[in-house]
Amino acid sequence: MQQGLLHIKKYFRWYFLVTLFILALILLLTLINPKREGVLTFAVLDVGQGDALYIESPNGNQVIVDGGPGNNLLKALPKVIPFYDRDIDMIVVTNPDSDHYEGFIKFLDKYKAESILEPGTTNAYPAYDVFEKKIEQKNIKKTIAIRGQNIDLGGGAYLQVLFPDRNVSEVSPNTGSIVMKLVYGDTSVLLQGDSISNIEQYLLELDGEYLKSDILKAGHHGSKTSSILEYVEKVSPKWAVISSGANNSYGHPHKETLQTMDSLRIPTFNTCNNGTLIFESDGKNFILKNRTPKEAVVGCKI
Repeated sequence: MQQGLLHIKKYFRWYFLVTLFILALILLLTLINPKREGVLTFAVLDVGQGDALYIESPNGNQVIVDGGPGNNLLKALPKVIPFYDRDIDMIVVTNPDSDHYEGFIKFLDKYKAESILEPGTTNAYPAYDVFEKKIEQKNIKKTIAIRGQNIDLGGGAYLQVLFPDRNVSEVSPNTGSIVMKLVYGDTSVLLQGDSISNIEQYLLELDGEYLKSDILKAGHHGSKTSSILEYVEKVSPKWAVISSGANNSYGHPHKETLQTMDSLRIPTFNTCNNGTLIFESDGKNFILKNRTPKEAVVGCKI
């Protein structure tokens, strides 16, 4: 009996010490990486040939826009969030091509997401059915994007849906891609997914000067099917960012896109030759955290 009590006491002592160690480690990591009050983080994650964007509002709410291909999202996330943080407020799929949703399949096995925003377009690939079933199994609240929606991220930051402005279930994924504007104070980012030139022209007619943003996430990985001169000129960004993979078979980014950016003297950076790109805004100005970013190159041949 006495030996049993000693064994239980020893077990609880070790349990207490392990718990104390974990709590101390979390506290230490918090002190090393303190949350900066009043700062919004926008990151273009390095997920290869695909899209994945991370947003953290000034009060800590988190959104991931697109999940990239394969399991690359899980590899990229430690660049922006600590390992013990497993709750995400919202995920967004801008279009149902695999390089925008596939990474969320494994992601949802390890992370909890409260809600998902989708465009309403469809994809015939079996993997997309797997993804949609996982959304149902996890009881994640689903919303279909429509122009005019304002998603309050907290701390004064919000996402505004610019497109689609109608039911896009019958159009191609790229044509129906979600276009949003991230706004915090006087700063903003235009998030374009795979939206193509005819939609850019349409948004010029709808929004005009409102398109102006500090950062442009170039459409369709820097493809020549996006980023028409008139559109980029109206956005007039301080930076353009592109997400593409090394030596990709599509030749992204295309020379036409880079020539457009160069003609307007817009510094353009690609995850392919910079890794994850991290920006921070205090509501007045964005700063690029990467110390010596390299300009994007055609086809990202490295």
